[in-house]
Amino acid sequence: MSDTLEDSFEIAGKTYHSRLLVGTGKYKDMDETRDALAASGAEIVTIAVRRSNIGQNRDEPNILDVVSPQRYTILPNTAGCYDAKTAVRTCRLARELLDGHNLVKLEVLGDEKTLFPDIVQTLEAAGELIADGFDVMVYTNDDPIIAKRLEEMGCVAVMPLAAPIGSGLGIRNRFNIRTIVENARVPILVDAGVGTASDAAVAMELGCDGVLMNTAIAAAREPVLMASAMRKAIEAGREAYRAGRMRPKRFASASSPLDGLFFD
Repeated sequence: MSDTLEDSFEIAGKTYHSRLLVGTGKYKDMDETRDALAASGAEIVTIAVRRSNIGQNRDEPNILDVVSPQRYTILPNTAGCYDAKTAVRTCRLARELLDGHNLVKLEVLGDEKTLFPDIVQTLEAAGELIADGFDVMVYTNDDPIIAKRLEEMGCVAVMPLAAPIGSGLGIRNRFNIRTIVENARVPILVDAGVGTASDAAVAMELGCDGVLMNTAIAAAREPVLMASAMRKAIEAGREAYRAGRMRPKRFASASSPLDGLFFD
């Protein structure tokens, strides 16, 4: 077994080898969605229940026709929810449609302009869902205190934003992300704001367990190629983190020491 395969992580008791999680929105058609997911190597695929058909609309194409639950772990999410009540109801609908599936991604948004999380409503919804037997992966801001609180409540993974959803700005506060990672006992996955492969690599170099993205792939000029690039970036960033980077220095240090050399 390769070293990459040995370097796995767990969410809600299930082992995963790919640390890239992807969404299904914004692609031009179902074929592009299928091809991009395959190129990404992802094992967990998130679907916005309020924006996609997973069986609730029988007369429309079903996203599960190209995102097979036999191949992927389906992660229903509550995108588009602006209060705890709606988010909880959406998760319960997903569980019913997916035959008792309990793993969900919770996001409760504060406003339509920033799409930042409403933390008060997020905490309320998380508490209710956990009490109802859901395994909650939760979208939050990059506040280490809130991240720890969500972990202590029983969330199975905490997903701090790197930057506003769909912005492509990359990680705006590396120090907070690193602090969240250092204090966590559950998987930490950067969610939102990744724009290109180097952003994904940085997240992994900070010690994150994974990265979830959608727009960075779907909005690329060639989404399938970008999905492949993101897959490689995640792997490279993770290997760099495990290898341990050199200590930065203020001044130069010769790559080839002069000690012991003979001069004419």
